[in-house]
Amino acid sequence: MNSINLTRIDDGEAVSEYYKQLRTNIYFCGQDKQCIAFTSSFPNEGKSTVVFNLCKALAEDGKRVILLDADLRKSVLYNRCMPDQEVKGLSHYLAGFVPLNDVICKTNIKNLYMAFAGLNAPNPAELLGNPKFKAAIEAMKKSFNYIIVDCAPIGAVIDAAVVAKSVDGMVMVIEQKKVSRRMAQKMKEQLEASGCPLLGVVLNKVKISENKSYGGYGQYYGHYGKYGEY
Repeated sequence: MNSINLTRIDDGEAVSEYYKQLRTNIYFCGQDKQCIAFTSSFPNEGKSTVVFNLCKALAEDGKRVILLDADLRKSVLYNRCMPDQEVKGLSHYLAGFVPLNDVICKTNIKNLYMAFAGLNAPNPAELLGNPKFKAAIEAMKKSFNYIIVDCAPIGAVIDAAVVAKSVDGMVMVIEQKKVSRRMAQKMKEQLEASGCPLLGVVLNKVKISENKSYGGYGQYYGHYGKYGEY
């Protein structure tokens, strides 16, 4: 297992109460929801930021958690976190180049581990549908309290629907005023077709100036709830 320092990470302090609330909602999903994947409709809705800060919140609460970057097409986490050394990622493992242990990194944040996406793959959906992906998740369940999976946007590619077949639940991240109800409904149907429970929705990038009652938590605040409440 590699040990890395994250030399630049997203600062979630301004919205720390939001991530604590999201963490609590994850707990209430039940102990059987150990591996949870996050997707969005489109790029740049803030999904990876939500995932990273949720993992930090879980780690701060004493949970042993791994962030599994399954966006094999256009991952942003490696560049945002800037680990202090080059590491192999999920695509390397799924393609058979390295064993699983070689892509799991212990970070300088207590209880937080990461497995980056690795090199952009020409066949991401095929790799994620490989039995090795589900085997990796089952192996991680023995070592971690939570596996949080960052998927590619389901509105653009099918990768998240493929991942959904191997996880315990999915959460959608939706940017306020960017995604229509019809699009959100289409995402919901795609995920449900995979047989994976949709645990809820994170309404992201909600401007405080338009939602005065959420004041005090920084520029953006989020909402988490069952799909029917969206």
